[in-house]
Amino acid sequence: MSEAASARDRLTADRAAGLGPGIGLGPLEPMLRAWLPAQRWFAGKGRAIGRLRTVSAAELLPPGSAPGLLHLLLDVDGDCYQLLLGIRPSPLPPALAPALIGRAEQGPYAGQSVYEGLGDPRLASLLLERLRSPGTLGPLRFDRDPAAVIPEAPTPRPLSGEQTNSSMIYGDSYILKVFRRVGPGVNPDLELPRALAAAGCARVPAPVAWYEAELPGSEPLTLGVLQPYLRGSDDGWQLALHRLRTGADFTAEAHALGRATAEVHSALAGALPTVALGPEQTARLAAGMTARLAATAREVPALRPYEAGLRGAFDALAASRGAGVSAQRIHGDLHLGQTLRTVDGSWALIDFEGEPARPLADRRRPEPAVRDIAGILRSFDYAARSHRPFAPAWADDCRAAFCEGYARTTGRDPREDPVLLRAYETDKAVYEARYESRHRPDWLHVPMAAIRRLSEPQRPPSHRTHPPVPGSTTPHHPKPPRRPLA
Repeated sequence: MSEAASARDRLTADRAAGLGPGIGLGPLEPMLRAWLPAQRWFAGKGRAIGRLRTVSAAELLPPGSAPGLLHLLLDVDGDCYQLLLGIRPSPLPPALAPALIGRAEQGPYAGQSVYEGLGDPRLASLLLERLRSPGTLGPLRFDRDPAAVIPEAPTPRPLSGEQTNSSMIYGDSYILKVFRRVGPGVNPDLELPRALAAAGCARVPAPVAWYEAELPGSEPLTLGVLQPYLRGSDDGWQLALHRLRTGADFTAEAHALGRATAEVHSALAGALPTVALGPEQTARLAAGMTARLAATAREVPALRPYEAGLRGAFDALAASRGAGVSAQRIHGDLHLGQTLRTVDGSWALIDFEGEPARPLADRRRPEPAVRDIAGILRSFDYAARSHRPFAPAWADDCRAAFCEGYARTTGRDPREDPVLLRAYETDKAVYEARYESRHRPDWLHVPMAAIRRLSEPQRPPSHRTHPPVPGSTTPHHPKPPRRPLA
C-alpha cells in the first residue's frame, strides 16, 4: 500500500463519525438501540439493551463519499458486535428502504439516512474490493491467499436464511461470511478450513481472503472470511427432506457423508494437536453434560420426568474413565444443514464456526470426534420426524449407513463405543430440547421423542446390519428450516 493511501486510511479511520473507543454513539445510539434487538443475528432478543458503546470505528470510504460506509465494533452489554452502516442523503432509494435503520438529526451525519450497509450492492462490492487489496484501515486488517485470483466487482447478493451471521454471494464465485458477534482469537471458521487446505483436504472450501480487527491489548478478532461458493450444490438438509417426500433411498448419500466426515476428522487430527482424555478430563466432560441437563430441566418442564434416566448416560461416561478416548479439533456444530453435496456428487462440510452461543475459547478446544457424529445422527432423526408419517426406518438406515461409511475410512465404527456415543447423543438431544422450547415450541416433540428413548435403561449394544451400500465394501471392524438448528 502506498504512503498516500496509508495516510488517507488513517485520516478516514480517525474521522469515523467522531467516535472513539469506549465512548457513546451520539445521535446513532437511539436508532441502534431500537434496531439491534430486531436483527436475527442479535443474541440479546427479549431484553432491553443496557450498555452500548463503541469498541472501534472506521470509515471505509473517504470523507464526503456518497454513499459512505462506516464500520463499527460495538460493546453491547459485554458482547462485541460488528456492524457495517451505510450513510446516504435522505430519503433512501426504494430498493434500500427495507435496510433503513434511522435518520440522523444531528452530528456528522445530520440529515442523512443510516442503513444496513450489506443491503447496498455498491457497499457490498466495496467490501470485496478491500479484500482484493490487502492492507490496513484504522483497526482493520485485510488479508488474502496470494495464490487466489479474486475477480473485480462481481455482482453481490445476500444469502437468505442465515441467523447468527450475514453472508454475501459474489457472482456465484465466492461467498463472504461476515461474523456479527465476535471475540478475541481466530474464529474456527477461518482457522480450521485453512488448516485443512494446508493438509490437502478438499472436503472444505479453502479461505481465499479474510479481515480482522487489531485492538490494543487484545488478540485479533476475526470479522469475515471469503471462500469459494460451491454453485449448484444441494444443501444436505433439503436434499434429505426431498428424498423423504419422494420416498427415495438416502443410504448411499449417508454412507458417502460418513466417509467425508471421517476424512475431515482424520485431516484435522493430523494437522492440529490431539490429546488423550484421562479419568479426570472424562469426569469433567460428564459433569458439564450433567450440569446442562439440570439447567435445561429447570427451563423445560417436559424434560423433568426423564432427567434421572438421562443422567445415567453421563454417569456411565464418567465411570468409563476415558479409556481410549482422544480429543481433537472438530467441526463443533455438525448437522445436515452444514453439509453440501456438490455437482460432482461428493460431499463438502461448511460453517466451522461451532455453536455461536459458546465462548470462542470453548469452541477452539479439542473434543472427541464423536460429538460431530452425534450431531449428524440426530439430524437424520430430525429429518425423519419432519415427515408425515414419521419414518423411523429411514432414520435408522441412514444412521447405520453413515457409521459404516465413517468406519470404512477410519477403521473405527462409532457404535463400538456405545457409552461415549450415547452420552453425546443425549447431550445433543438436551440441547435441542432447550433450543426448541425457546425458539420453536412446535418442534419440541422432535427432541422429546429422542429424550424418551435415551432415558430408557441401556440395552446391550447391537448394530443393525445395513444392506450393502452401492460401491461399498464391508468395513473393517416447524416448517422445515434450512438447518434443523441454527
